[in-house]
Amino acid sequence: MNVMFNITYGLYIVTAKTDKMNGCVVNALSQVTSTPNRIMLAINKNNFTTEQILKTKKFNVSILNEEVTFDLIKRFGFASGKDTNKFENFSNYELAENEIPYITQGTNSYISAEVVEIRDLGTHYEFLADVTKEVSLNEIPSITYAKYQSNIKPKTTSSQKKVVYICSVCGYIYEGDPLPEDFICPLCLHDAKYFVKSEV
Repeated sequence: MNVMFNITYGLYIVTAKTDKMNGCVVNALSQVTSTPNRIMLAINKNNFTTEQILKTKKFNVSILNEEVTFDLIKRFGFASGKDTNKFENFSNYELAENEIPYITQGTNSYISAEVVEIRDLGTHYEFLADVTKEVSLNEIPSITYAKYQSNIKPKTTSSQKKVVYICSVCGYIYEGDPLPEDFICPLCLHDAKYFVKSEV
């Protein structure tokens, strides 16, 4: 097993707004200082949400809880905002004071933030941001990426071993063989070369 999988991650929906509202699922978020209250967010450069944050320097983070559904993760994590309106026929959100949406379903809180520094990480941008608002919605514990894999993500009913490909960056599992050469991880947006073949 890849030792990097032992690092604990949460799951979050990062939302932004330009001419349209948009959001994506991320796991690379952490608080870096408490005074001032600052967070670090890393998102793939190819992500439409990244483009929006670069333009507006603002975003919200909805912290997913243990009651989150796979459908919510699929809506915000398995499609691109470049050609999909992720808020179409979706009512489980409110607008925060910064006029950016936050998710009210399967979340326990949200954070509003303003970017103070941007760092180029190659495939990703790292956004250092001041927290401008933090609101608790309920006391349901936050979900970890590991719990998502074991409890939320649909499982196969087959008793036979099968070939899968595991993203070495975020742990996303692609089921099927072969992995398409142009495949892009729906969670972290890394390409096929970052996937490791395995059997489960």
